Amino acid sequence: MKHISKSVWILSLISLFTDTASEMLYPIMPIYLKSIGFTVLLIGILEGFAEAIAGLSKGYFGKRSDNSGKRVPFVQLGYAFSAISKPMMAMFIYPLWIFFARTIDRLGKGIRTGARDALLSDEATPQTKAKVFGFHRSMDTLGAVLGPALALLYLYYYPEDYKTLFFIAFVPGLLAIIASFYLKEKKQEIKIKKKTSFFSFLNYWKQSPSSYRKLAIGLLAFTLFNSSDVFLLLKAKDAGLDDTSIIGVYIFYNLIYALFAFPIGILADKIGLKKVFIFGLSLFAIVYFGMATNTNLYVFFGLFFLYGVYAAATEGISKAWISNICDKKDTATAIGTFSAFQSICTMLASALAGFIWFTFGASIIFIVTGIATLIIIIYLMYSVRHSIPNK
Repeated sequence: MKHISKSVWILSLISLFTDTASEMLYPIMPIYLKSIGFTVLLIGILEGFAEAIAGLSKGYFGKRSDNSGKRVPFVQLGYAFSAISKPMMAMFIYPLWIFFARTIDRLGKGIRTGARDALLSDEATPQTKAKVFGFHRSMDTLGAVLGPALALLYLYYYPEDYKTLFFIAFVPGLLAIIASFYLKEKKQEIKIKKKTSFFSFLNYWKQSPSSYRKLAIGLLAFTLFNSSDVFLLLKAKDAGLDDTSIIGVYIFYNLIYALFAFPIGILADKIGLKKVFIFGLSLFAIVYFGMATNTNLYVFFGLFFLYGVYAAATEGISKAWISNICDKKDTATAIGTFSAFQSICTMLASALAGFIWFTFGASIIFIVTGIATLIIIIYLMYSVRHSIPNK
């Protein structure tokens, strides 16, 4: 814990509270949406659209954060938006309202992500980036354990009372808002630049180091085939698991993720971010090939175990890798620009997955994704170098 500063602790606690709120709803989201008339195809479009909004706004607000030299206001506003979106989902069940509420939630993520990750990067050295980001991911994902556990407990006593959960989820969201006011703004030696247009962050792609572009291309290609986790839960549901088992397996996955993210981050700082990231993608491919044919409950738990380790070996590592490649003054822009393209790919991936599932069945989705991941692993192995310490 030597390199975990007070700011990292506060950011991690904020993420824990927010993820407790979000993940309380995530495993029951597809079930709730189906109960109010959403089809699998519409769920895919909703998730893809929401992530696209988050991604595009990450680029814009990341650039705004770098240009203004401020981080904390973006973090505070972003977490506030996500908190108020939770009860909105239960107020009305009209599709347009659901789209609006989900968009508010994802917009909040877009506002805060670049600034938050830049704060985390500023609290670390190039040699401790994976450790710091890994610790943050561990705390963040601990919320993804507590949230579904609370949802499971509530639904045990009040089966199918999904709406009330959306109101309960506002409580940890409020705690996140309160915690955000304990963040201190660091002085930034950055001059105020010209007014930032919504797509001005796209200029960074041309100005960025070639190593950044090569890495981003590999990560984006993977994202294009990596649809929302909702489809993994729906696959488990179609295989015969009841609502309790689905929430249980999701809690298990997040517990593994939370337990492994910090130690894997420490390991990545020692042996290299690239090696650990490729290891994570290899596990992802195994999981998706397994999901294509499995119907056994115990095998599902084994696959979600591997999926948790995969997430721990890639989520924080990728951001640490990017932040080590880019110039320090462009950290929020670099992560925001990548995230913008990433969310467009996520939108396409989720919409396409929903369409193929609806038309051809689930197995095709998982097999194609597994094959594509193997190709991307080869690309990263031979086309992308190890991270370079930032300035």
